[in-house]
Amino acid sequence: MPVVGTFGKRHGITFQSKKQNSKTNNMKKIIFTLAVTTLMGGAMLSSCQSSATKVKNAEASLQKADSNVVVAKANLNATRQDSIAEYQAFKKTSEERIAANEKSIADFKVKMAKDKKEYKAKYEKQLATFEQKNNDLKIKLENYKDEGQLKWMTFKNEFDHNMDQLGKALKNFTVK
Repeated sequence: MPVVGTFGKRHGITFQSKKQNSKTNNMKKIIFTLAVTTLMGGAMLSSCQSSATKVKNAEASLQKADSNVVVAKANLNATRQDSIAEYQAFKKTSEERIAANEKSIADFKVKMAKDKKEYKAKYEKQLATFEQKNNDLKIKLENYKDEGQLKWMTFKNEFDHNMDQLGKALKNFTVK
């Protein structure tokens, strides 16, 4: 039962005894502890997944990764096929150019056989140089091994440049 003093009556304040105050504090502590425990338990339950859900998520991730690997392999194979086709087309074109150079050199040799002796030695040396360069390019093309896209581009550009130079030199070469 609350104790009301004269001060309390005038100001509307009720005082509780120490015994009642202690019970109220204990009750507040118990209610507070239960509330915190309930909130924490609810948070833990809502954030945790069951092992079945974890397994399903892991399987979905694995399937997605597997499909990504399959797509990547397909892209790699397509790129390889394109590279092989590009190399074969380049090789065929280059072999045709080398054959054309060989024909030009042979034609010059025939013309040179009819030429005067004073120019013959000079032309023979020049033709031997052209023939050697043409053979070197032929060997270089036959010995090329695929070592990646960057090396392929470097090889192709250098080879084309050398073929163009030899072609121009043969075109500018004349037998008198």
